[in-house]
Amino acid sequence: MTNRRVYLNHLGFLGAIALGAFLRFWHLDLKPLWMDEVITAIFSLGKNYHDLPLDVVFPLNRIPDIFTFQPGVSCVQIANNIATQSTHPPLFFCGMYRWMEWMTLLGNDWVTKLRSLPALFGVAAIAAIYWVNCIAFSRTSGIIAALLMAVSPFAVYLSQEARHYTFPMFLITLSLLLIMQIQQDIVQNKMRFWRWFLWVLISIIGFYTHYFFILAFIAEIATLSLLIYWNKIQKNIAVLYLIISSTSVFICFIPWVLTTLYHAQRSETNWLPTTGFIAPFYQTLINLVLMTISLPVENQSLRIMIICGLLMLIFAIWAGLITFKGLKHLWLQDTTHFATFTLISFTSFILLQCFAIAYLSGKDITAIPRYSFVYYPGICSLLAASICHGQKTKINSEKQTLFFIFVGLLSSIFVVYNLSFQKPFMPEKVALNMNLEPSLPLMLVVTYENYQDVALGISFALALEKIRSQTSASDSFVALQKSPSLSAVWIKLSQLSVTIKSQLNLWIVAPGIRRRDYPQKLMLSGNDCTIDSKNYYRIGVPYQLYRCSNGTR
Repeated sequence: MTNRRVYLNHLGFLGAIALGAFLRFWHLDLKPLWMDEVITAIFSLGKNYHDLPLDVVFPLNRIPDIFTFQPGVSCVQIANNIATQSTHPPLFFCGMYRWMEWMTLLGNDWVTKLRSLPALFGVAAIAAIYWVNCIAFSRTSGIIAALLMAVSPFAVYLSQEARHYTFPMFLITLSLLLIMQIQQDIVQNKMRFWRWFLWVLISIIGFYTHYFFILAFIAEIATLSLLIYWNKIQKNIAVLYLIISSTSVFICFIPWVLTTLYHAQRSETNWLPTTGFIAPFYQTLINLVLMTISLPVENQSLRIMIICGLLMLIFAIWAGLITFKGLKHLWLQDTTHFATFTLISFTSFILLQCFAIAYLSGKDITAIPRYSFVYYPGICSLLAASICHGQKTKINSEKQTLFFIFVGLLSSIFVVYNLSFQKPFMPEKVALNMNLEPSLPLMLVVTYENYQDVALGISFALALEKIRSQTSASDSFVALQKSPSLSAVWIKLSQLSVTIKSQLNLWIVAPGIRRRDYPQKLMLSGNDCTIDSKNYYRIGVPYQLYRCSNGTR
């Protein structure tokens, strides 16, 4: 490789990193926190659900005080909180706690701090996918893969979520990098212990980061098994390496196995939709499309939805034809056949497991686009290789790469401004609806059966406090438990101690109930509250306005 090519290669790699970092850290605090991010914040700050204000009236302007850092909390304590109150492995939350501890000196913008670590892992994944394709195909393919991930609306969306998706995605990419190296060792009749050791180490970390990492690990075992079977040389040694490595990972996860089984049975997993007959197939196709293009179709006018939907469909068909043609070419070339097989096998085995979970458990994980992070590195690598090596001329490859980058960049801008991959339950829209009369004091009530409902209510309260912080100091928030039934909420509401000077807007968020379940009249601290039938909304959950008065003018 000439000095000029080396220089251009380094420039392309650094450009991809810079572009990816800019998109991921751009307006990181623009979008409101949604329910899952509130949950992340609670555990990452060293707290748990018992630290939340439950069944008591809490001033709305003090909601941000809930998210203060709790010093002196160990990883063991965080793991215990996660084990008993969540449904995830603990490692990400321990890392987030240390990150928030280091960031305490950098001002009060805790939302940016909370999202900055996932954004950083999103940038690291770009570097990792570059090396995957460098090893598997070529440096040019590596640059294209890095650029595709840098501008991927799906990857940008995950990176701006204060959740544990980019960290396991980064680990899966690193793991895939080692699998590509091990694949080459198997083909070349070489066994390097340190590669297997690193694969085991990364896999152990992955197991304690996200349960879905297990799907990637099983897919890698299956892929390596096939590679070993078809390459007869030193077959026994390779099998021994695989058995020892995979067994070591599973043994290291034994301390958390009982907790994993407990988490699988918790009610917090019941929100997943039931599996339709063919739904997993077309939902997976949609998820694949969203990795490269995502135009505004959510909560838009019918005209915009049709136009954007058609553009996405046309682009998806074009991209699919390019990918199929490129993969066919890569498969038929001796120099790229095994690398292509490894990536296709890895991705296919993950998808098969996703379908198996959907159909056997009845919980359709393919309906949730963010869960596609498990196989996204494989898709990104294959797409880049198809563009780079599957075209007749270098000029065609460059034009297609530029078009993919343009479409991805435009889509990522929509993601950053919350026009695409919108936050679930849309806290900002809920807050705007509730703030219909800024001059009147307001009370937000959320009924809850579990702590997820509380986190949802707090996400609404955070968005509401942000737009009302300058207008009212008498606003309040309260979370009331629906136990033993919904009627208990109305009784608790009547017993609250709330001062109403003249009028008050009472908003009740009640997950799981129907519109007709809202009473026509309620009592709040002895004051009458009448339902306003014109101000009923449902965005995932219902919320209803009541107008309260103390009877004086």
